[in-house]
Amino acid sequence: MSYAFQADGLAKRFGKTTALAGVELAARPGTVLGVLGPNGAGKTTAVRILATLLRPDAGRAEVCGLDVVRDAARVRELIGLTGQYASVDEDLTARENLVLIGRLLDLRRAEAQARAADLLARFELTDDAGRRVSTYSGGMRRRLDLAASMIGRPAVIYLDEPTTGLDPGRREEAWRLIRSMTDGGGTVLLTTQYLEEADALADAITVIDRGTVIASGTPAELKRIAGGQTIIVRPRDPGRLIEAAAILNAVSGRDAESPRRDVISVPVTGDDGERAFAEAVRRLDAAGIGVTELSLRLPSLDEVFFTLTGHRTGDAEAAA
Repeated sequence: MSYAFQADGLAKRFGKTTALAGVELAARPGTVLGVLGPNGAGKTTAVRILATLLRPDAGRAEVCGLDVVRDAARVRELIGLTGQYASVDEDLTARENLVLIGRLLDLRRAEAQARAADLLARFELTDDAGRRVSTYSGGMRRRLDLAASMIGRPAVIYLDEPTTGLDPGRREEAWRLIRSMTDGGGTVLLTTQYLEEADALADAITVIDRGTVIASGTPAELKRIAGGQTIIVRPRDPGRLIEAAAILNAVSGRDAESPRRDVISVPVTGDDGERAFAEAVRRLDAAGIGVTELSLRLPSLDEVFFTLTGHRTGDAEAAA
């Protein structure tokens, strides 16, 4: 199988601290690989090795078939990198930043200007392209930083926690832009500690905890690790919550819970999930209980992480 990038057995130590202990990563062209884990898990160290900024103590990695140590200069021509914080020059305008980067990548002036104009339009910065970046909001700087990573039309783009510090609305905006990066066959490695971000963006996910890969697969495959599904019901009339709970108890054989005062849920396992859900729908309808929410969902990635590690991501961050 041909991979846009691949890492096998990556190990890296800093003094007595083991940052990576045999990490393996791989992504096919035109996909997003989410590398999920808390602060201190080793995500940034893996990115820095793949970006030729660090040498591994053991293992090897390739980008487009090129070894990141032996062929580092050629690898740098094929990649783009956006770190956790915007790295553009605040004293320049957005247009000047992009043209400068293009010139540093050996684009002719006219080509750099055309590429900058294209990316400014794509990232919705054209109207503000002549303003100094120091006047930009955090969300605008992040958009410009993402645009800068694409100036050289990289085959592989590393995004190291690119939505750090953004409010939820700006994060959704960044997600839309990240999804567009695979247009034309580009490949994205996205590190994140936001479980919903990996779920929303990644074609495949590798979960790292304390320098070790603990799971990998598609979001759906990983969610199955936690086992089973959950039926969720929100009655239109909150006064009928107890009746709805009795129906869920009957179809699942378990006691329904109320995570919020107007919602009830009950876990179901294996192939019984779809059968129980269909029966719940039939009985709710027969009882005349209208609903504003009725769903059968897989476990969240947060629940998967807890199943794999025994702790939440926040607990792991505190330990790190």
